[in-house]
Amino acid sequence: MIVEITDYGSGEVNFVEYSVFGLSGEQMSFLDENLDEKTCIVDDKLLIKAYFDENLYPFASDVAQFRLDDFIAREEIEMSVFLLSFLEDM
Repeated sequence: MIVEITDYGSGEVNFVEYSVFGLSGEQMSFLDENLDEKTCIVDDKLLIKAYFDENLYPFASDVAQFRLDDFIAREEIEMSVFLLSFLEDM
């Protein structure tokens, strides 16, 4: 499984959008049907859009702006771990 952040933004709404590749059709369907986040399946990837409160938004700090690549990589790893643990319930 590969997780990539494809978009993010803050302001009135704080969000991070992920593209997830390398899942079976069964895994994509399971996640699409069971995740609380906004999801959809496009071609052979799962798109996830997560919304965050201001205090939980991963890119809100000043440090995140200076080390943005590190924060993006960490967030992608955290989402991968979350999805893998979620798929264990399948």
